[in-house]
Amino acid sequence: MAKIISGKEVSAQVKERVRLENERLKSKGIETGLAVVIVGNDPASKVYVNNKKKACETVGFKSFEYALPEETTQQELLDLVEVLNKDTKVNGILVQLPLPKHIDETAIINAISPNKDVDAFHPINVGKIMVGDYAFLPCTPAGVMELIKSTGVDICGKNCVVIGRSNIVGKPMAMLLLHSNGTVTICHSKTKNLREICSQADILIASVGKPNFVTTDMVKDNAIVIDVGINRLENGKLCGDVNFNEVEPKASYITPVPGGVGPMTIAMLMQNTLTASKIQNGID
Repeated sequence: MAKIISGKEVSAQVKERVRLENERLKSKGIETGLAVVIVGNDPASKVYVNNKKKACETVGFKSFEYALPEETTQQELLDLVEVLNKDTKVNGILVQLPLPKHIDETAIINAISPNKDVDAFHPINVGKIMVGDYAFLPCTPAGVMELIKSTGVDICGKNCVVIGRSNIVGKPMAMLLLHSNGTVTICHSKTKNLREICSQADILIASVGKPNFVTTDMVKDNAIVIDVGINRLENGKLCGDVNFNEVEPKASYITPVPGGVGPMTIAMLMQNTLTASKIQNGID
């Protein structure tokens, strides 16, 4: 029977750590601010933005929200990013993805100042993660690392398998595990012998976007199983990429969906914003 890794509990610990550190900055007269930009009316994006606003209140950050209409042009969005880059009250900038199809996401990400790129999507920050000399980490992979750390299990020397190779989760996830001296395999839609590879993992991370994709025959006895996926079934219920009921008796630790990785993403965004504020104010 696996122990459940509670993202709610671990994220609360991270946010409390950020709140206390932010109090220290406030005592020096430093206010930390996060700007969140949303374009259009995507319901999921609206929920995420609202949750980020609440998290800012929890840790004591100022929150600047820019809700732009669907028909906003790419140039208008670039102009706003440039204003935020120059605004000293704004320490972190997050442009909520996905953007409307007429806007080039890459152009927008590249326009954000690397020092304010709290999503860690800018090519400069991606490159820094590759070489292990980074200030910001992509929020979801960073959250996964915190969840693994909470188990007390040392990643060093462990066989780690990541299912999924996205720029947002899969690739940076592999880099962070590698920096912690894990032996890392990235699997994807073209991988042969997927089940066999996954079944050898001491730490298995699923980020594939397919409901209940990971079944018990893909999981090693006593593995740590981290489910990054969040999928909505036809009945309206949320589920992850891992078949929880099947896999839970076999794993040593497992994350639930919801309540696992999800809360960590926003907590690590708060951590990145704090880091940005400290860097911009010359504080260690």
